[in-house]
Amino acid sequence: MRTQGQSIELIIEILKTERIKLLSDNLSKEENKMSRIGRLPVVVPAGVTVEITEDNHVTVKGPKGTLEKFLPVEMGIKVEDGHVVVTRPNDLKRMKSLHGLTRSLIHNMVVGVSEGYTKVLEVNGVGYRAQKQGKKLTLSLGYSHPVEMEDPEGLETTVDGNKITVAGIDKERVGQYAAEIRDKRRPEPYKGKGIKYADEVIRRKVGKTGKK
Repeated sequence: MRTQGQSIELIIEILKTERIKLLSDNLSKEENKMSRIGRLPVVVPAGVTVEITEDNHVTVKGPKGTLEKFLPVEMGIKVEDGHVVVTRPNDLKRMKSLHGLTRSLIHNMVVGVSEGYTKVLEVNGVGYRAQKQGKKLTLSLGYSHPVEMEDPEGLETTVDGNKITVAGIDKERVGQYAAEIRDKRRPEPYKGKGIKYADEVIRRKVGKTGKK
């Protein structure tokens, strides 16, 4: 007959086993998802060219500019009938992940040079505001001094009311710069003051009330 301590240990072992199984299932699903993404060809629209040279150095040119990137050398990348096709050498987990990643990066490059990317932020709070002069973005965020940021090469910010839009052809750089702007005054959870993404939902907290 099991003691109470032995029963608790058994329950813990069962929970550990279930957790490991759940993590394994989730990883397997993610690998299959990336594998499916990797098999999808990337459509090259009119006005866009894709060049692949030695060591998988990919150059994508379009109406909005040019992007270059070295992609995993394990992947096969070629242009066929107006599409970019990515293939992997085998079905190892790492290759499946690289397969989907490589295809996604190429797709982002094609969209970037043909359509571009934008990320919109909102400035909320009494007295909080954003202004743009030339390449300089000036933020008034309740500090003793204004925060000034200069648009990086290849990126542009515009201000419309309380909205700041970051635009560029490199999806990763657009997202990174938007995150840097947001970090200047992250939204607080009580009144929502600060800078947030336009599509971001802030989980509000109830403020403390004094004793009556």
